Parts: sequence; structure tokens; C-alpha cells
Amino acid sequence: MAPPTAAPQGTPQLKRPLDTPEEKLPEAKKPKKNIKGPRAVGLLQLTSAGKGTLIPVAILIDGKFYDASVYKADPVPMALESGTVYEAEQAGDSVGLFTISGALHSRTAGSPHPWLGAGSYLPQGTEAPKTTRKAEGVPVGLDTSAGSGDERPRLSRGNAEKPPAASSPSPGAGSGTPAEAGSSKAGSSEKPGTAAPSGSSQPASSSSAGASGQDGTKPAAPPAPEKPADQSVKQQAPVAGQTPPAQASSGQAPQGQASEKNYVPTLRRGKPTQSAPSDDELATLDKPTTGKPDSTGTAGAGAAAPVRLVPAISDAGGPDPRPYKFYWKTGEEEERRDQMLALAAREVQAYASALAKNRILATPPAPAKPPAPAKPPAAGHKAAAKPAQPVFENIQFRGFDVWATNQPVMILSADAHFPPAPGADAPPEQYSITLAARTDIYGNLRKLYAGVTDKFHLDVTPRLELIDAVDADGDGRAELLFRETTDAGSGYVIYRPTADKLWKLFDSLAE
Repeated sequence: MAPPTAAPQGTPQLKRPLDTPEEKLPEAKKPKKNIKGPRAVGLLQLTSAGKGTLIPVAILIDGKFYDASVYKADPVPMALESGTVYEAEQAGDSVGLFTISGALHSRTAGSPHPWLGAGSYLPQGTEAPKTTRKAEGVPVGLDTSAGSGDERPRLSRGNAEKPPAASSPSPGAGSGTPAEAGSSKAGSSEKPGTAAPSGSSQPASSSSAGASGQDGTKPAAPPAPEKPADQSVKQQAPVAGQTPPAQASSGQAPQGQASEKNYVPTLRRGKPTQSAPSDDELATLDKPTTGKPDSTGTAGAGAAAPVRLVPAISDAGGPDPRPYKFYWKTGEEEERRDQMLALAAREVQAYASALAKNRILATPPAPAKPPAPAKPPAAGHKAAAKPAQPVFENIQFRGFDVWATNQPVMILSADAHFPPAPGADAPPEQYSITLAARTDIYGNLRKLYAGVTDKFHLDVTPRLELIDAVDADGDGRAELLFRETTDAGSGYVIYRPTADKLWKLFDSLAE
């Protein structure tokens, strides 16, 4: 018997086959990067009385800045939703919390601040007042103490606890007819004691009808206007021993009570924690503030009160605030300030020279004149005159440690003008300069931004006023918040300081 033939051996298998293939596990989704926000930046306006309103500036969504005053305004912007909490910061240090309670919309066309946030401000280190709810008293119109608890509730106008005062107990006081007025002036012999008892529950209409029936001999006269009757009621006070109008006789129909129609029922739920700003305050806060960030504004009816501008941040998951203030050594701040002023003087001189050159080129050329004879050279060599130095006013100089490297970024803003020439009648031209610089490894200044402008060239170079350093994008490093003024209006701009320049992140006027 022949042995069985062996089957040809195939390719060796490195892994034993499985009856059922393995199921692939679902891959974990990698978290998306560069997703930031929402993070809102606002500007808190604080008065000396502690009241504040919030100006929405910018909101960061998915790493991009949008104008917070119009973003998702359906109808209220997202940055001003009720219950949103903003943390006010000065140079990165927290100074208080501002809670939005409502949004205020301006009716002025072309207003620089179309939306304002109203709310309550709580300074740092203070506790919120504890409010307790307690039951209200008996509603107006229900008086259970007088045994009338079974009566139907009624609506009252004004304060029902204080009855209006009557001018006279005589029947002619309410009607105000000329005959009755004359009898009351001459002296009536009727006594106040002839009034009906206080328990009378007849309606006023039936009482007035009874009074007219009792005094039918008198000719009918048209009723006097309501205004003189109201004045007589207000001028004459109740006499001691006189019965109040509610207890008067049926002949004393309360015609004088027609003034109650001027009162409107007031509906409310509980007691508001803080009153809303008045129309005068809203109109004042809606006006663009001029001058420096800490300029004064009108908070009341014609009374001047200081308004402080403080940046505010609202972010549920952002980093904790950290200080960006730079602490100078003794004498270092004055030295750096003088260096910045010297650099600003050169920038203003270059700007004034460029303006003068442009004026010369713009003027038509003068007619050709014959050349004047050459003058003999002077005996002595005279040095070239030095350019005039500008005079600086309203100087503001601040330094921030924006990168947490103990290397300051310095910002100087000032107004400048050149001394007037002798015999000149026109006032000198005014210039505005904003200068930003940092120090290099050798301690020298490195210019990051220089903007010189005047009132005729705001469309080319806007005027910038530093508000503060604030972490606008939540990366732990500070950005610079400026208020800009152009020929198109006033707005806000955010710059990020880099090693060589200021990089613009947001511009409210360019949105």
C-alpha cells in the first residue's frame, strides 16, 4: 500500500486566522485647536456715586474678534445679556465685578455708543448686600380690619390711605358754582356738624343726586373748571373738628376728587435692587467723552462729576487676571520718560517738516526773477541754526510688563506745538502724538509705533489715547486698548505688542 501523497505546503502563515475579524475601535476625536472664546471686552464707566454702565467693545469667538455692540443683536447683543458678569481690571489687577441687569439702546442717530449695559457694580473686597424677601401688607383696596373682608377687591388710584382734603364742608365746595362760592365767602351759618354719619355707604352718584334734589330752588349753573377747584383743594387745609371728605354728607359730592384722574396705577413685583439710570444720565453717558480717559462727564442735570473708564473682561473659562504694571527702579522712570520725549520731539519735527514741504509743492511756482548778484562771503563761519524744539502738554507716560519678562513696553501720549514766531499773529498749530517703544538688550529704545497727527489729517492718522493694558484674547499676555478719533467718529482699537511693531487685532471703526 502506497503512502498518501502529501499536499503541497503553501506560504507559511504568520498569524492564525480568526473565524470573525476583529472590530476596529472608534478613534478618539482629537480636540480642535485654536478655539477660543467667547470672551468679551468692555469698557466700564464709573461715576463718583458708584453707578456704572458698560460699553461693549469686542467679543472673541473662535479666535476672531467681532464688534460686541452688534454681534448677535437679536434684539440685545450677546455681550449685554442679562446676568453676564464682567471683571473690571486696572493694569491686569481685578478691582471689582459688574453684573449686567439690562441693555439700554440709544435713540440718537449716529451715536458712538448705540448700546449700553446697565447693572450693579461691586468693588473688590466688598460683599454683596443680603436681601431678604418678606410678605407685603394688605393690598391696596382690601381692608379686612374694618370688617369688610367679604367685599370684592377694587382698583384704587394713587395712595388710598390718605383721603384728599376738602376745601369747605358746605355743599357748594364740591360743585364750585358762582352762587355757592359767594355764599361761602360771605359767611355761611351752616355748621360742619350737619354732615351725614361716617357709616354711610351710598355711592357718590346717588349722593350728588340727593344734594341737587334738596337744593332745587337754586338756578342751575355750569360747573367751574377743574383746575381752580383743584387749587382751592390744595390751598385750604382741613380745620380741626371738621369731618373728612369720606365722612361728609351726601350733599358734599367729591367734585374736587376729579384731580385723581391724573394718577396712574403702578404695578410692580417686589422692590428693585437698584434704580435704572435717568434720562439725563443716559443722554450724558451716550455722548462721546472728550479729552483723556479720566475726563469728566456730566452725570446729573448740569452737574459735573468725574467718570472713570476701566476695562472689563467677561470669560467663563479664561485665565485668572495677572498684573501687568511695571515697577521702576529709583530714577529709571524719569530717565526713560526723558528719552521718550526726545524721540517724540524728533517725530513731531519730521511731521512738521513733511507738512511744510507738501505746502510748498502744492503752491504754484512763482514767476522767474533775474538772479540777484552774489553776495560776498561772510568773514566768519556761522553754524546752521538748530530746529525749534516742540513744546509738550498733557503728557501721559506709562509702562507695562506685557510679556512677563521684566521688559517694559512704554507708551507716551501728548499734545505738542512749536513756539510762535516773533511777530506772528496766528496761533501755533497743535499736534497730537502717540509713541510706543521697548528696550533692547543694550537698554536702548526701539520704536514700535509713532503716530503724529493734527485736526486736518485725522483721516490719514487717527489720534490714539491709551486706556489700559488688558488681556483681550486670553493668552496670558497683555494687549493695549486705545480710543481712536478719526474724521469718521470715535471708536476703539486693540493692539498686540510684538518685538518690532504694534499688531492691530481689532478696530471698531473698520468693522
